[in-house]
Amino acid sequence: MTAPFMTDTPFSQIAVIDISALVTGNGDRQTAAAQIRQACQESGFFYVVGHGVDEALQQRLEQLSRQFFAQDLETKLDIGMARGGKAWRGYFPVGGELTSGKPDQKEGLYFGAELSENHPLVKAGVPMHGRNLFPASSPDWRETVLAYLEAMTQLGHHLMTGIALSLGLEASYFADRYTSDPLILFRIFNYPQNPFPETEPSWGVGEHTDYGLLTILKQDNCGGLQVKSKSHWIEAPPIPGSFVCNIGDMLDRMTGGLYRSTPHRVKNTSQRDRLSFPFFFDPNFSVEVKPIAGITIGDRADRGDNDRWDQTNIHAVQGTYGDYVLGKVSKVFPELRQTVL
Repeated sequence: MTAPFMTDTPFSQIAVIDISALVTGNGDRQTAAAQIRQACQESGFFYVVGHGVDEALQQRLEQLSRQFFAQDLETKLDIGMARGGKAWRGYFPVGGELTSGKPDQKEGLYFGAELSENHPLVKAGVPMHGRNLFPASSPDWRETVLAYLEAMTQLGHHLMTGIALSLGLEASYFADRYTSDPLILFRIFNYPQNPFPETEPSWGVGEHTDYGLLTILKQDNCGGLQVKSKSHWIEAPPIPGSFVCNIGDMLDRMTGGLYRSTPHRVKNTSQRDRLSFPFFFDPNFSVEVKPIAGITIGDRADRGDNDRWDQTNIHAVQGTYGDYVLGKVSKVFPELRQTVL
């Protein structure tokens, strides 16, 4: 399979793609796949509509989240990440997470696939697997989060089908090799309003790319997400009824750089707190992520990643996806390094 070289031409907007054919199995999947292909080559970002995720479920999740973050710090720390152990779940306060060594101006909740203590991976002590820590502020938390995880996992499978088709692969390519049992990571972030938005250069989260295959983001109506386009930044404003999707480092690796993981950042310039809900649909923890055979893109793969934001050569990564992501954990939460690793 020969693919055109991805240009470094700046982009000025992010595509909106109707994926209803991928979700329902009815209609022209190839049209959606072609639009995904173009978006992944141009910007690495795209909005999706026609996704089928229940709006009432999303609203319940947002309401519960605002109620939780409005509580005092002591109450929120009842489910602090230190209590999550190797499962890497729970709450962290503002400044508790680092990006490129700098504290983010956000607080958050970490969730993942709900696994009992008798699950083989939990019994084996595999990091990032286990039970969630649900806030005690409402009995609805558990039901709502687990329902959202299920809905988003299904959406992740549909989107990876579209990405497979966009690359000229069989629809089940990723499911067969990487995501029949994906690593699911779900975050709820609260970015407090900045009282000095014009004078304080602090970022809610600084420039970065995502680790895995695919990120599916629900954002509230505050705005603040920015995507890097060559040497400048463009806004990715909220669009009602949509999710923002972006590809991660592992898809960049698989495609030899044909689909690039694009740097992005967040700054809350609104006059109120900003919520975002990133859902990470990633390869199984124990699989080794390999380049897709047959993709040739000129000298893109030979360039390495000297032009990447962090100078990391993701095309030289060795070992399993779990090895890769755990190497990142110690940098994001250094105080939890011994617990998780």
